[in-house]
Amino acid sequence: MAKFKTEDEVRDADKIALGFNTQEQNVEQGTGQLTTFNQLGFAGINDKPDGWYIPENKNAVAILLETKNSNEDIESQKCINEIKKNCTILMNNGYSKVVGILHNGNEALGFLNNEPIEIPNEIQNKKYYINLVNNQALDKEKIYTITARINNNLHTEFGIKNLYHRMIFTACALVAERYGAKLKNVKDMGYNVFRGRVFDVLSNSLEADKNQNSKIKILLDVFSEIKMNISENQTAINNFIDCVCEISDCINSNEWRGEDVMGIFFNEFNRYKKKSEAGQIFTPEHITSFMYRLIGVTENDYVGDFCCGSGGFLVKSMSNMMKQAGGYETNKAREIRREHLFGIEFDREIYALACANMMIHKDGKTNLEQMDTRSEKACSWIASKPITKVLMNPPYENKYGCIEIVKNVLDNVKPGTQCAFILPDKKLEKVSKTAINHILKYHRLTKIVKLPEPLFFGVGITTSVFVFTAWEPQNNQEIFACYMEDDGLETVKNQGRHDVKNKWQAIEDYWIDAIYKQRDEKYHTDQWIKSDKHLSYQMPEKPFEISEEDFKKTAMDYICFKNGINTKEFGEKLLNAVLYSSEVSSNDTSINIKVSKSR
Repeated sequence: MAKFKTEDEVRDADKIALGFNTQEQNVEQGTGQLTTFNQLGFAGINDKPDGWYIPENKNAVAILLETKNSNEDIESQKCINEIKKNCTILMNNGYSKVVGILHNGNEALGFLNNEPIEIPNEIQNKKYYINLVNNQALDKEKIYTITARINNNLHTEFGIKNLYHRMIFTACALVAERYGAKLKNVKDMGYNVFRGRVFDVLSNSLEADKNQNSKIKILLDVFSEIKMNISENQTAINNFIDCVCEISDCINSNEWRGEDVMGIFFNEFNRYKKKSEAGQIFTPEHITSFMYRLIGVTENDYVGDFCCGSGGFLVKSMSNMMKQAGGYETNKAREIRREHLFGIEFDREIYALACANMMIHKDGKTNLEQMDTRSEKACSWIASKPITKVLMNPPYENKYGCIEIVKNVLDNVKPGTQCAFILPDKKLEKVSKTAINHILKYHRLTKIVKLPEPLFFGVGITTSVFVFTAWEPQNNQEIFACYMEDDGLETVKNQGRHDVKNKWQAIEDYWIDAIYKQRDEKYHTDQWIKSDKHLSYQMPEKPFEISEEDFKKTAMDYICFKNGINTKEFGEKLLNAVLYSSEVSSNDTSINIKVSKSR
């Protein structure tokens, strides 16, 4: 049971949590019961707010607080009327964005210009509420255009031929800009000045993170190794800086929306390469979203991806978990970034890319390690972490240890951990019996979701999501399976597959619900698979059908064969006789052919 708090106790605690106890230029802020709106500059108004954050700039966000003791029902009309009355005072005096917070120590209600908005029950710093209001939707088409321009610029104007080097170079510039490089200040100063600014900001501004995590050093090392053929083109350098700053404005926006931008960023670069040399196939962002929901990840989970590539699953998980926690500025969000995400990547350059990706998304402390998941060291590392959910798209080829990686992950997470892997459809049926028998002896395959066949277009691989529960033996239990044949995405010239008609959200919602119910009522693809018979979705066989015309043709072919008649020559003679030596007439519904008796 929650501890009783007086109104004074609630107000005093909220003052600290909101940050109303600090001084800020051109802002009136504080809490109390004696200060009137008249004293705050609103002449003749003697109402007294419990807390206030009122900027001089009336276009900025203003915040008003109304507190109650913890036994009072803040959903009562009386309480709601109080906060709305105070907000109306500011609105009538020219403030266009007024946030009202009603709080009793246990529950909170939020209002924007007196309309209800969702806010966490735990009071956050004022920045959270300001960001909540100032959030702007992202123009994805604009970002695609900018990203394509960056890629082409680095490829043609700078001569960076290596795809991952182009990605890392851009990502490092974005990280530097996020940490205050102000790259526009080094326009027209030459390539060396620009490159030095990026390196210095990465090195110096992240010193605290560097002491905690070696990923910063690897990122700096890889950045230093990137070579280019051309660096004297100042116009190209300036164009690159402008593009980076434009994208940075989006991904550094206060409200957490970065995953949308970076999904575009990585998709644009990766469309030039089907697979990496290490066997990775990068997971489309909408599938990372689907798999997150498929295994029910929440803000309280600890998510692992032990072939994390560029970090797509971790970025999506971080984004969604922080959203569930109430936003980027919440205390829970800070805990998520620091303690809830774990990744392993073997390839050094891709590892550097994952590090940059996480830091671009406002994180410097996610547990990323450069290791080989096939190694004992990696197994021990995984076992030492409190992983509760696993999302992975491991390399598919046997030479990269696909099934060994799956086995090692399942063997080293805690009992009951939900693990979702994207694998080729028939992968589990083609590996050695020893390997698959070991997996099913200790772990249970619960679901198979066959993914749309065009998903990895151009690669020639069809895939499914295989969901395991660790340390629950299969014991011949049946497996639920279904087939998401269409994801609604369409191929856009030079941009890959995209949700151009906004179909995906409804499709994702349908399949999450159908899989939860274990019943596909719309497409009827659901099936239960006997684990001792199959370990893949079973495409239904087309029924055998034969028509009367098929029978007659087969019979005629046989008669011709028995009589030594060449069916092709016979067919041509018959056609000529019918078409050119017959009487042909027609009406609106049919064509009539009368064969001449002389023939």
